[in-house]
Amino acid sequence: MIKIEKTSVMNMDAAIRGARNPMNSWAKSDSYFEEDGRFTVGGGDRELGHRLAVSGPDHRKFLRQIFVSVDITAPLYWWKEFDTYKVGTVANSTSTMHKIHSKEFTRDDFSCDRMTPEALECLDSVIAFLEKRRLEYVETRDKQLWEDMIQLLPTSYNQKRTVSMNYENLVNMYYARYNHKLAEWHEYCAWIETLPMAQEWILVKERIYPHLWNDAPPQK
Repeated sequence: MIKIEKTSVMNMDAAIRGARNPMNSWAKSDSYFEEDGRFTVGGGDRELGHRLAVSGPDHRKFLRQIFVSVDITAPLYWWKEFDTYKVGTVANSTSTMHKIHSKEFTRDDFSCDRMTPEALECLDSVIAFLEKRRLEYVETRDKQLWEDMIQLLPTSYNQKRTVSMNYENLVNMYYARYNHKLAEWHEYCAWIETLPMAQEWILVKERIYPHLWNDAPPQK
C-alpha cells in the first residue's frame, strides 16, 4: 500500500518567469493569480512550457524550479527503491530507530494487502513476536530486545516521510517506474498525473525519445 497526502506545488509563477528570461519575453506571459491566491497558467505560458519540456532536460530547466512537497506513507521495500533518487529530493521520515517501541504493533503498520493467507499467517506470527519484544523492552530497556525488533522488522513495515522534490525529478521517476512490478509505483505515477500541468509538462517523454520505448507508452 501507499498513501499520498498533503500535496503542495510551489513556485510555478517564478519558474514561468524564468522560462521567459532567455528571450526577454516576459510581456507575453499570460498567467495570473486568482483573487483567492490560486495561480492559473495562461495558454501562452502553457504552450511555452510544453515546447521546452519536449525539447529535453537542457531546455526545460524551469521544471527544476517547480517544487512539490508531499507526505507519503509506504513500506520500507518501496522506500528502498525511492531512495535511488537522491539528486534534488529531500525527505524527513518518522524514526524507526527512536520510536519503534512507542506503539503497539498491528497489521495496520504493514503493507500486506496483496499477501496470500499463508503469508498473512506468517506475518501475524512475526507481529506477535515483535509486540512481545516491544513490551519487554518498554519494561526493561534491555538493548538486546530493541536489537531483536530492529533486525526482525519486515520490509513491509510502513514509514511516513515528508518529501520535497521538483518537476524534473518527477519526469525521471514517472518514466522509470510507470510500468514497474510494484503496485505502489503505479499509484505513485497516477498521483503524478494529477499534478498541475502534468499532462503538458511532465508526461512528454514519449514525444521526445520514441526509440527508447520497448512497449506502448501511457495513453493520454
